[in-house]
Amino acid sequence: MKGTDLTRGLRRTEYGLSLAAVVLIAAGVAGGLWWLIGVGAWALIGGGAIEMIYRP
Repeated sequence: MKGTDLTRGLRRTEYGLSLAAVVLIAAGVAGGLWWLIGVGAWALIGGGAIEMIYRP
């Protein structure tokens, strides 16, 4: 059974936040920018929260 539009949208958002977190954390580590690492961590937390709350 295919997911609804809401499920697909949430899944896309979750993957997007996870990808953004990886990129931001890697760029922050490479550049030594702590604020960039922090933004990446919050993106990762947001993706994890979506996964826990809206699990299909």
